[in-house]
Amino acid sequence: MTIEPRAGRPRASSREVLAEAACELFLEQGYDATSVADITQRAGVSRSSFFNYFSSKSDVLWSGLDARIDTAIVALGGLRADADAAAVRGILSDVVSDFAPDPLALALRNATAMGLEEELVRDTGLRHARLAAGIADAACRSGISAIRADILGAAHAAAVLSSLRVWAERGAGHGSPEALFEEALASIHDLPWRA
Repeated sequence: MTIEPRAGRPRASSREVLAEAACELFLEQGYDATSVADITQRAGVSRSSFFNYFSSKSDVLWSGLDARIDTAIVALGGLRADADAAAVRGILSDVVSDFAPDPLALALRNATAMGLEEELVRDTGLRHARLAAGIADAACRSGISAIRADILGAAHAAAVLSSLRVWAERGAGHGSPEALFEEALASIHDLPWRA
C-alpha cells in the first residue's frame, strides 16, 4: 500500500515552522517569556534544528530584513566615485521591494501584545546604524564631506526602516513598502546627494 501525499498546501520548511511557532508564542506569552526551547517544542523540532536556521530568538524576527540589508551593503560597497543619489536609492529600493508579510512585519504590527517595544527599538537602531554607515561610505567615496555623508546615510536608512514599519503597522492591503519608501524619499528631497 502506498500513501499518497495530502492535497493542499505543501509542507512548510522547518524555518517557516519555527518562525510561525515563535510568532504564536510571542503573541501568547510575550517575547521575554518565550525561550528557544519553547519554540522548538511548539514546532516539533530539535534545538539544533533551530540553530541551523537562526542564530538567536531575535534572529527569527530580523533574518529576512538582515539578508536584504546585507545585499544592499555589498551593492553600496561596489559603487564607484561617480555614484549618485539615483544609484543609492535604487539599491535601497531593493530592500523594500516585494517585501511580504513576515515575522518582522507581524512583530511591528503587534509589538505591544508581544512585549517587543524595547527590543524593536534597540534592534531597529542596529539595522539603521549598519545601513546608514554603508550609505555614508558610498557618499564619501563620491566626494561628499563626512558630515554631509553621515546625514545622508542616516536620512536614507531612516526612510527604508520607517517605510517598512509604517507598512507593517497599517496592515495588509493598505499600501506597499515601495510606495511608502518613495514618500519617505520625497520627505528628504531637501538633502540632495550633492550640494
